[in-house]
Amino acid sequence: MSLVNRPIGPIGFGLMGLTWRPNPVSYDEACAVMKRALELGANFWNAGEFYGPPEANSLQLLRHYFTRYPEDRAKVVLSVKGGIGAHGPDGSAAGIKASVANCLRLLEGTKEIDIFEPARVDPQTPIETTVAALADEVHAGRIRAIGLSECSAATVRRAAAVHPIASVEVELSLFSTDPLSNGVAACCAALQIPLVAYSPLSRGWLTGTISSLDDLPADSMLRQYPRFQPEVFDLNLKLVDALRLIAARKRLTLPQVAIAWVKAHSEKSPDLPLIIPIPGCTTVARVEENLARVDLDDADMQQIADILDRIPVHGGRYGGFLAALMDG
Repeated sequence: MSLVNRPIGPIGFGLMGLTWRPNPVSYDEACAVMKRALELGANFWNAGEFYGPPEANSLQLLRHYFTRYPEDRAKVVLSVKGGIGAHGPDGSAAGIKASVANCLRLLEGTKEIDIFEPARVDPQTPIETTVAALADEVHAGRIRAIGLSECSAATVRRAAAVHPIASVEVELSLFSTDPLSNGVAACCAALQIPLVAYSPLSRGWLTGTISSLDDLPADSMLRQYPRFQPEVFDLNLKLVDALRLIAARKRLTLPQVAIAWVKAHSEKSPDLPLIIPIPGCTTVARVEENLARVDLDDADMQQIADILDRIPVHGGRYGGFLAALMDG
């Protein structure tokens, strides 16, 4: 498979956790994880200008990595999310161009930006304006392509009418199946746009490490999300427990089943676009687990579908002000 005319592996790698507060890992540890991911074929990397504080986010980590391993520059297809201002999404022409400029400044020429994507749709700016500004950046050679993130099918169509869209990033997992039914996947298939599936392990639900609320640190941001609230936690744990049984039967881990389920949709359905899950992690052992070659057959997929029909997910994907930034 390919993206922006470069070959990529079937599973990508999300960099957020490596620099995310309050527990970023050291650059040496992060580089070891990134290097192993690349060795195992995960050469589509997803970064963010806001993944960490301004002085220590994905871009500084990437600069460090490619300074250490300049030979890997051409091997990696890099997608960077930006366009977040002091008060939320800033998709204005000035705001989006400033974000691109800042990302390039932080990379210091160690790696080009293959895809730049506004992290959220700015409700105050027409998507046409945002994409037109990014098209200027493409034509000037400052970025290679344009992506979208967390957007509706209608937004994808409007954006694609201005300039070709290289990828659309949405949350897709066993806990968040909406893109398969709300028209986003179908739209991407029609326009031949790959779908990038973030949080394929459902914000930790499917890592195999969460069995009670006590498993979450007191300062974990997960405690702020609707699906982790005390009144629904045990209800959502029922879905995890049912999926564990499938993993045990197949002698796989829960994360391996979850990632394989996301990947299997584009492999088994001609009506869906290429789907690239981008699990993130902070250890070499976990990246090796996540990137293991795992296939689910039709019987496995049907059994999982039956579980999803029988056990509903309780709570929305986001709460508070973040819920207002979900485009459609």
